[in-house]
Amino acid sequence: LAMLNQTEVSEFILLGLTDIQGLQHFFFISFLLLYLTSLLGNGAIVTMVISEPRLHTPMYFFLGNLSCLDIFYSTVTVPRMLTGFLFGHQPISFGGCLAQLHFFHFLGSTEAVLLATMAYDRYVAVCNPLRYALVMSPRTCLLLAVASWSTGFVRAMMHSVMTSQLRFCGHNHIHHFFCDIKPLLNLACSSTSLNMTLLSVVTTSIVLGPFTLTVLSYLYIISFIFQKVRSQEERWTPFCTCAAHLTTMALFYIPVLFNYTPPSSGSSPKRDVQVSLMYSAATPALNPLIYTLRNQEVRSALKKTLGRKL
Repeated sequence: LAMLNQTEVSEFILLGLTDIQGLQHFFFISFLLLYLTSLLGNGAIVTMVISEPRLHTPMYFFLGNLSCLDIFYSTVTVPRMLTGFLFGHQPISFGGCLAQLHFFHFLGSTEAVLLATMAYDRYVAVCNPLRYALVMSPRTCLLLAVASWSTGFVRAMMHSVMTSQLRFCGHNHIHHFFCDIKPLLNLACSSTSLNMTLLSVVTTSIVLGPFTLTVLSYLYIISFIFQKVRSQEERWTPFCTCAAHLTTMALFYIPVLFNYTPPSSGSSPKRDVQVSLMYSAATPALNPLIYTLRNQEVRSALKKTLGRKL
C-alpha cells in the first residue's frame, strides 16, 4: 500500500456513465444522434450567418459565435464518451486529461460570457433602437466577442495550471465521462484547498456575473415593453425575439450553477455527471433547434440556403 501511494499516476481511467451493456448501446445511439444534431445544426447556422447578407447583424454575429463554440464544446467530450460506450472504460493520459479539462472550461466559460453579451445586444435593440447601430457597431461587436473568448481562455488556463501542479498517486479511476476539475481533485494526493478556493471564487464570478447581467438585461426589456408598448401584438414581437435567447440561457446557466456554484464537498458524483450531460451534450444540440424553430429570419435563410444547394 505504501508503494502504491508513492506511484505517480501517468494516466487515468474514465468510468463513463454506466457498465450495463444494454444501457451502453442505448446511450451510444442517443448521444450519437445528439452529437450529429449539434454538428449539423450549428454548422448550418454558421454557414447561414456567413453566406446570407440579411444575417450580417450584431445578433447573428453573436449567434454564429455561439454555434461555432457549441460545435467545439460538444466535440471536447462526446466523441470520447461514445468510444467508451463501444469499447469500455477509456484510459486517458495525464496530458490528455489536462487538455480536455482546459478546453471544456475554456469553451464553457466563453459561452457564459457570450450569453451575457447577447443579452446586452437584445437590451440595446429593444430599449434603445435609435442608437442600436451606433452602440453595437462592428468594432464593438468584435471587441465583445474577443473579450468573451479571452475571458474563457484565461479562466481555463488558471485551472489547468493549478491542476497540473498537483500530485496524483494510487487510484486513477475518474467517476465521470470526461476529465472535470472536481473528480480530478478528489484523486489528488497533495493539498487541494487552494484549487477548491480558486474553483469557488473564479467559477462563481464567471457564472454569476454574466448570469446577473443577463437577468438584469431582460428585466429592463420586460419593464420597457410594459411601460412603452401599448399594443398586445407589438408587445409580443420583442418577446418572441428574446424567447430563444432566454431558453438557451436557462438550459446553460441553471445546470452550471447547480454543478459548480459553490462546489459543494457533499455533492454526489453521480448527480454531477447527470447535470454535466445537460450543458455538455444536450444544450449544444438543442440550441440550433431553438433558434431555427422560433426565429423567422433564420428559418427563411435556411430555406434559401437549402434551395441553393438543391
